[in-house]
Amino acid sequence: MNSHKTTVLLVDNGSLRAESTLALRQLALQLQARIHCSVEAVSLLHSHKVEPASLHGVGAKIVRRRLRELIDLGQRQIAIVPLFLGPSLAIVDYLPKLLAEARELSSDVELRVAPPLAGLHPEHPDPRLAEILADTVRMQVERHQLQNYQVALVDHGTPAEAVNCVRNAVAQQLSSLLDRQVQACSMERRPGAAYAFNEPLLENLAKQPKMMKSHAIVLAMFFLLPGRHAGADGDVAQICEAMQMSSIIYRSELMASHPKLIDILQDRFDACAPVAV
Repeated sequence: MNSHKTTVLLVDNGSLRAESTLALRQLALQLQARIHCSVEAVSLLHSHKVEPASLHGVGAKIVRRRLRELIDLGQRQIAIVPLFLGPSLAIVDYLPKLLAEARELSSDVELRVAPPLAGLHPEHPDPRLAEILADTVRMQVERHQLQNYQVALVDHGTPAEAVNCVRNAVAQQLSSLLDRQVQACSMERRPGAAYAFNEPLLENLAKQPKMMKSHAIVLAMFFLLPGRHAGADGDVAQICEAMQMSSIIYRSELMASHPKLIDILQDRFDACAPVAV
């Protein structure tokens, strides 16, 4: 694939919060400067419903629509770089359906998809993810001059065990980097025993025996962009606020703000593989 003729789509899941799309666009600009070809911020879902006035007058795009537009414009080389921590159902189930639709529009379109940020092996994720989290945790410890504290890593929660495997493996890597135990937890989970691998939930974290011994919890936010879940007033913030009666909780910065994330995205672009016919 000729990078000079390639359009790259940096793809997230999408959000109804404008700040999420704006942050995705900033990442796309940074990646474009690294790989020297056009990079567009595009979402799988939701973001196209955000009022353009909240997005500096430029409405957000979703993958299905943007692929159709690019093909209609004659673009035949398209690479997709997923801004996903692990192999979420959105990119292993939904995205392939969209790519199949695109191929029906043009049999000669060349589509490539990069691995998720963790890489191809959920049990051995890219160690730079844990390094990013370690930096954000240390920043909170230094900023608040913490002494007696525990560390927890929180993700959204997932129906896909492979994504949960990434979370747990990164928590172990983070534990080694910080030289202290790290408790992995989820913001939410689907009901039923089949999804119990997401436990413990964040809302019950302060009830964990090792957490109860601490004056503070530093929460390593295993989230990339702000939005309904990880934004300033998002779900995680609200859960933490409800927990403050038993613990003081310091949330780390989101991962998209760390410069190492662009290094990972550049490597993922370099590893783009052709989509199987």
